[in-house]
Amino acid sequence: MGIRLGELVERFGGQLMGDASIEVSAIAPLDRAGVTDISFLSNSKLRALAAQSHAAALILAPADDAEVAATYEGARIVTPNPYAYFARAAQYFVAARGGAPEPGVHPTAVVHHSAQVDPSAHIGAHVTVEAGAVIKAGAVIDPGCYIGREAVVGEDTHFFANVTFHARCVIGVRGILHSGAVIGGDGFGFAVDDGAYIKIPQTGRVVMGDDVDIGSNTTVDRGALDDTVIEDGVKLDNQIQIGHNCRIGAHTAMAGCVGVAGSAKIGKHCTFGGAAMINGHIEIVDNVHITAATMVPNSITEPGRYTGYFPVARNAEWERNAVLLRNLTTMREKIRALEKAIKALSAEK
Repeated sequence: MGIRLGELVERFGGQLMGDASIEVSAIAPLDRAGVTDISFLSNSKLRALAAQSHAAALILAPADDAEVAATYEGARIVTPNPYAYFARAAQYFVAARGGAPEPGVHPTAVVHHSAQVDPSAHIGAHVTVEAGAVIKAGAVIDPGCYIGREAVVGEDTHFFANVTFHARCVIGVRGILHSGAVIGGDGFGFAVDDGAYIKIPQTGRVVMGDDVDIGSNTTVDRGALDDTVIEDGVKLDNQIQIGHNCRIGAHTAMAGCVGVAGSAKIGKHCTFGGAAMINGHIEIVDNVHITAATMVPNSITEPGRYTGYFPVARNAEWERNAVLLRNLTTMREKIRALEKAIKALSAEK
């Protein structure tokens, strides 16, 4: 199923340079795009490749247009953010191909009589929906999912197969939870008495906003007393752990294997590279960017880019550096003693 370039521009904006009646049927990479495809240039280093592309049309930025247009023969959509334009166009192509599941409840699903399932929602095979749960319009619950009692799933939200969404948890509209995600499991809360651990009941919820995307096998624990909160537009990659009572600010994104300990408060528009570790009970302000594998032990009060690791080195070199680091305190004390001695000698002259 194709779409005219004029219709794309009507939907998503941009300046069309070329024939509005040209029809494209798919999005493809610059080097593989054919005469029925549209492609995009988001990296100026690839201008030469774009200029030689066989795509029917290109999405590109104003800064790249003149150089590419000198040799490229197809139509062009000029827009300030080609990558975002590509993302929206790709969503449209996927939706246009159809394939959305039919509304209704599969015969093998178990839905409690007190649950509210909108007629336009899809409940797949072997899904369990507990008492008092609410599944709103257009939601898609794929096979094997579990929806706990009094949980709420917002409009047009999609749970892929085998998602676990525990009691009283809430997610807003257009959410995506990928397979294996567990939302609302107990937080890691224990009191110690005479060397033994006593479990603290976790009675809070997980509350998620709109347009939240949760990756495969990611876990978000429910709060001990208050709620764990994931605000609008948060994107969590695969295999991430969010501890109890955390708050993740709107439009923050985390790459795979990030760990956030309990009661951490993270601001809006932050990013975290893969395997970054965030200590519990700290606060991170808006617009902080943490690089991969960085450990954040204390609060961050100013926006910016932060890194806390040593780059890889040969083992022998790493061992020498480790010895130096271990002895820094002693070296500092010796340097201070030398500074005092030099100061005393200078005073005697």
